[in-house]
Amino acid sequence: MNVRYRVELSQAERGELTALLSGGKHAARKLKRAQILLAADAGAGDEDIAISVGVGGSTVYRTKRRFLVGNLEEALSEEPRPGASRKLSGKEEALLIATACSNPPEGRARWTLELLADELVRLTEHDSISRETVRRRLTENDLKPWRKDRWCIPHIDGEYVARMEDVLDLYAQAPDPKRPVVCFDESPTQLIGEVRQPIQAVPGQRERYDCEYRRNGTVNMFIFLDAHRPWRKVKVTDRRTAEDFAICMRELSDVHFPEADRIRVVLDNLSTHSSGALYQAFPPCEARRVLRRLEFHYVPKHASWLSMVEIEIGVQRGQCLDRRIATPEQLVSEIAAWERQRNATRAQVKWMFTTEKARAKMGRAYPEPASIKAHLTKES
Repeated sequence: MNVRYRVELSQAERGELTALLSGGKHAARKLKRAQILLAADAGAGDEDIAISVGVGGSTVYRTKRRFLVGNLEEALSEEPRPGASRKLSGKEEALLIATACSNPPEGRARWTLELLADELVRLTEHDSISRETVRRRLTENDLKPWRKDRWCIPHIDGEYVARMEDVLDLYAQAPDPKRPVVCFDESPTQLIGEVRQPIQAVPGQRERYDCEYRRNGTVNMFIFLDAHRPWRKVKVTDRRTAEDFAICMRELSDVHFPEADRIRVVLDNLSTHSSGALYQAFPPCEARRVLRRLEFHYVPKHASWLSMVEIEIGVQRGQCLDRRIATPEQLVSEIAAWERQRNATRAQVKWMFTTEKARAKMGRAYPEPASIKAHLTKES
């Protein structure tokens, strides 16, 4: 080992290294280099330093050399490491990306790392390409060909925009007890029973339940949510027919909001969500009486996200229904407890999407008025 590098620290350098070791969060390699320099300054030999610090002799030698040739900062920092050259050239990487974005081979549902690696070997002159090389190149380009997103692409026309802005304007209005805004929807729920009793959790072991279960049918939940105050109501029924919808609307009018002059109901376009449903369920005079106090506002087709109650249903499923519930009676009891807790804590949906934001974010998708089209055509 070359011993001609002798470390002599100044008082300021010694103080800086001592402060580095005494506190703060630093990389382990940096701390070891500081220990090497302090030990060398104290007169310790390279072999003793290597043993006491727990590094190789070459590390001691390189640290001392970088200090004497350069400075303290260079001795403590990492030397740039060249690393191995990239396995794929730019052209081959582009070929990988194009392949990952294409349809998978016949008989396969999606591309995998192994399939892509094999395909790249076939298309290039490489003898082999590892799945890790493929994974890194795909990660750099934010590609995961084995995953797919599903969404509904709505047709945004004048009717879509009119309904959307109508609902958004309702949300933006100041709360009015005489004209409440109530979001309404339904959600089916499967009843699932246990075949074997679950084993309760104990210290050191999680709760365990059998993968086998028993199907006990389905029930429906009608959910009401006040858009402007912390109130929600859930009703469990066996079905979701037009008659069930009509009964819910009469309860909304007579039981939940008896003092309101007009109840503005936000709901989706399900076939049972109509004024005619009340005439199917009640005599004409009764149906007319209920409808006089209701005002239906429909969200656009394929835009159920515009109803606040969709958010509440998601919360309900995460907080209350994410488990096996075997009977309608148990479901009613659990939902009632969840509903009381949510109302007691005054939980509300904080709606942030406004008409102004809709026009800013979706402006390009808005239909173009005929007068503007004619003007543009005339100019061109």
